[in-house]
Amino acid sequence: MKLYIDGTQIEAKPDQSLFDIVSDLGLFHGKLTTDPIVAKIKGRVFTLNYIPLREKDLSPERSSVRKAMAASGGVVRLLRYDDPAAREAYTRTAQFVIFLAIKRLWPKAQAQMSCTLGLGTYFKVINCEDFSADRLKAEVSNIVKENIPLRRRRIPTEEAIKYYNSVGEDDKADLLKYRKKNTLDVYENGDFVDYYYGEMAPSTSFLMTWDILPAPEGFIFLFPDVKNPGKVAEYREMPNLFSVYTEGKNWGELMQCETVADLNELVENGRIRELIRVNEALHEKRYAQIADMVCERGARAVMLAGPSSSGKTTSANRLATQLRVHGKAPILMSLDDYYIDRDKIAPGPDGQIDLEHINTIDTDLFSEQLTALLKGEVVELPSFNFKKGKREWLGHKLRLTDNSVIIVEGLHGLNPVLLPKGLDPSLIFRVYVSPLLPLNLDYHNRIPTSYLRLLRRIVRDFETRGASVQKTLSMWDSVRRGEERWIFPYQENADVIFNSSTLYELAVLKKHIFPLLTAIEPTDECYDRIRAIVKVLNYVYEADVDDEIPPTSIVREFIGGNSFYR
Repeated sequence: MKLYIDGTQIEAKPDQSLFDIVSDLGLFHGKLTTDPIVAKIKGRVFTLNYIPLREKDLSPERSSVRKAMAASGGVVRLLRYDDPAAREAYTRTAQFVIFLAIKRLWPKAQAQMSCTLGLGTYFKVINCEDFSADRLKAEVSNIVKENIPLRRRRIPTEEAIKYYNSVGEDDKADLLKYRKKNTLDVYENGDFVDYYYGEMAPSTSFLMTWDILPAPEGFIFLFPDVKNPGKVAEYREMPNLFSVYTEGKNWGELMQCETVADLNELVENGRIRELIRVNEALHEKRYAQIADMVCERGARAVMLAGPSSSGKTTSANRLATQLRVHGKAPILMSLDDYYIDRDKIAPGPDGQIDLEHINTIDTDLFSEQLTALLKGEVVELPSFNFKKGKREWLGHKLRLTDNSVIIVEGLHGLNPVLLPKGLDPSLIFRVYVSPLLPLNLDYHNRIPTSYLRLLRRIVRDFETRGASVQKTLSMWDSVRRGEERWIFPYQENADVIFNSSTLYELAVLKKHIFPLLTAIEPTDECYDRIRAIVKVLNYVYEADVDDEIPPTSIVREFIGGNSFYR
């Protein structure tokens, strides 16, 4: 069988893995900057332990593999750390090594993968009085040196459930009860058995760049710098974000909804409607508290920011409602109206205009107009025509009254370059909005915030713009790069962080998104990313409870029916 490995033609032999082929080509150098981690064949990502001529892949039940191979023409693309799929495989490899190390050192401890903090991931460790981040770091280093092969073994799902019950990992056993397939692929070492819902590196030795730092009740695992994978990413403490995330985790525990299995149980017994009502009440309480803080400070402008699909527009409107309770006259403004004309923006190296870049915003005009408004002057506000790609002046004039409060919503709302120099800081109140989902698949597998935002965006783009899943996914990596550069560095500048996630929304979003995802063919270039989403949603019970979701809910911003848009 002829294969083209990064453009080099080779003749694959029976039982020869991609790892063997890459080794023969001399492409491994012991450096994360150059070494492949996984491979991509058409739309599917494969472990380097994959054997292209493996006979069982020619069987009917492996049709997606056969289709990908046939459509690829034998073209195999090796993915390194600069590719998102390779970074995800690296993360899963790190999970295996971390949890194996904890199992070896503290067999009775329970570790939970929690949240992303400052370019690292926070892990919580319980039932372990003598936990030491330094000891863990040493054991992780040992496991990396052991060069343990990471090969899957397929076992019956029932066997896995019995095993996890026997070792006290009830979270995994409970989740697997909802697994549709009767088999499960696991990775193991000795009596340690685990799975991370995706491809991994060929062995533990591929975990070349990392660090472990102590943290309250656990530790921070630092990953490589994306731009320089040979170097560990610099850790930035984020006490405000961590506090809000911890609050969300504690509230999930209070609601008895910490994992997908817990959510499914609420759907099964009909208590999902109560969870919706309580979650929406929590959001309303938070908006009211933020309005109280704005009024107590005497702020005249609220700068409200957040990443894509975090619910900024709904949050701005609901905050406006709460400010009206205080007798204020809120005025909604969007940073989108301050875009520079498209024909005046220089394209990037790829020939595309980066709409996430701060330079696409006329920061001077915004700063000038904000200063004038706060002085009580009359200002004509711009309006951006997205169809024409140009700014328009439609005679929309504004002057603040004594009880006016401006709410400025946009991606760059927390960027200090927007604010005029010398401005009294008490006049500005900063709000950061992000869906910090506290729900895990199980304790070893988290559901990233970016995952929830992507689900929201796919549904919204389809429901409101008729955009295909493929089109949304094609833009997502660019969106994420923009967030990393222009939004996340400023999130700790916020006076308050609002967690816009809801514990119930995965069960609701599944109804809207699942048919779109399952219609994608294995030969599609975005198939593997969609497959990863489907793997998670396969465990989630669908809840047909849209009628319970109020018209002002953040979830309505994505599934439709939001009364702020009428």
